[in-house]
Amino acid sequence: MRVFITGGTGLVGNRLVHKLLGRCDQAVVLTRRADVAQQLWPGQAGVTAVQGDPVQSGPWQDSLAECDAVVNLVGEGIFNKRWRTAFKELMYTSRVKSTDNVAAALGRQPKTASGAAKVLVSASAIGYYGFTGDEELGENAPAGDDTLARLCIDWEKSADAAAGHGCRVVKVRVGVVLDRAGGALKKMLLPFKMFVGGPIGSGKQFVSWIHHEDLVGLILLGLDNAQTAGPMNGTAPRPVTNRDFSKALGRALHRPSFMPTPRFALRIALGEVADLITKGQRVVPRKALELGYKFQYETIDAALAQLFAG
Repeated sequence: MRVFITGGTGLVGNRLVHKLLGRCDQAVVLTRRADVAQQLWPGQAGVTAVQGDPVQSGPWQDSLAECDAVVNLVGEGIFNKRWRTAFKELMYTSRVKSTDNVAAALGRQPKTASGAAKVLVSASAIGYYGFTGDEELGENAPAGDDTLARLCIDWEKSADAAAGHGCRVVKVRVGVVLDRAGGALKKMLLPFKMFVGGPIGSGKQFVSWIHHEDLVGLILLGLDNAQTAGPMNGTAPRPVTNRDFSKALGRALHRPSFMPTPRFALRIALGEVADLITKGQRVVPRKALELGYKFQYETIDAALAQLFAG
């Protein structure tokens, strides 16, 4: 299978590329700087770097149209800056406009050489559901109405345009990805390493997490399983409260986890994005489980133990 990937140089994308190569697939990676991307996979057969900006139409769309499948992971990191108007527009454009362009490129050639429908596995986020306390949220739960929920609604609509061309579309609503190399987990480590880690706010809010290996596994499930379509929650089957997450992280790091961070302090420091941390969501991957996916890391202790082994 020849797979076109946007966001392929990011944490998840890079791991996905290596997994595809390990099973003898080919990866075509879209990047704004092909020379930098090639440094990630020097001399690696099976990887092609295509230069282009996913927010802008361009020749890169011809390369996409020639591939059998697409994984769309591009998007400005939501914790990169405070959510002022300009940054909200950047978050929106980097996701929605880029996905518009991906869907349009698939429309040029929506079937593989064998005549099968091509597949688009497109990232979304559990922010789609808004904040609903400790209510358990499967893929059929309704959308929320806050900033991130409205962004996710439009993001998914852009991906659904590919379905209108006859493609199979899978929208992976990604939770908190645990990866020692970066992302949310890396930001959490400093206070624990300084022996001042602990729960945030009340600690009762849920953290819907997933180990990076299982997220890649769900993306591959979307690529491979013809029964997979529509939204699929990209979370582990056992979400935990923020307090329990903090205790588990403390155990994995052999550090205390009793020093709370007041909600108001986080709001002052981060602004609106602090709501994602202090309110939380209890999301479960019902579709993946129904399709028979076996999670490598079902519990938070198992996931963190693997990440910090040795």
